[in-house]
Amino acid sequence: MERAIEIEPDEQRLADMLAIAEHRDQAALVRLFDHYVPKVRAFCLAAQPGANLMADDIAQEVMIRIWNKAHTYKPESASLNTWVFTLARNARIDYLRKNSRHQSDIDPEYLWQNVVDENADPFKDAQQKRDQERIQQGLEKLPADQKQVLAKVYLEGKTHKEAAEELSLPLGTIKSRVRLALHKLTIYVKR
Repeated sequence: MERAIEIEPDEQRLADMLAIAEHRDQAALVRLFDHYVPKVRAFCLAAQPGANLMADDIAQEVMIRIWNKAHTYKPESASLNTWVFTLARNARIDYLRKNSRHQSDIDPEYLWQNVVDENADPFKDAQQKRDQERIQQGLEKLPADQKQVLAKVYLEGKTHKEAAEELSLPLGTIKSRVRLALHKLTIYVKR
């Protein structure tokens, strides 16, 4: 009586990966999907509990990348798990970069009003209060176009390029307005 040769799970996944790379084997992708999607979701949820939609999106993106990049996998360079979780980590970073630029209804001035410094230094506090007042006065003196650009870049966290696109202005104009506004504020604070 002959015994069937059992393939170890890791060997089977490696064989599935090679089948995807060489033959675009959809059944092999289904097996990898069944194995890796729950693990990739858990990886994402460990970093951000409750972010189920994000975890689903990233898991789907990882499987798409496995399908599209299977031919680039080199078993001699890294284990399949390492390669897949590198894809997952990169997909998560891409997802967060793409989705983290958003408007917030939080007023940055309100956010820091009630923060108490436990290592209070009266001289430092007085200096900081004076600087805050001067910066506030300086901001009030800035032209509206310079205030608008500073708000986009420093309060909303936009890049100069994103601010230029949103305001329909050339990138050089954005950079010039930021530089000019910061120079004016520096003069106001030093007085």
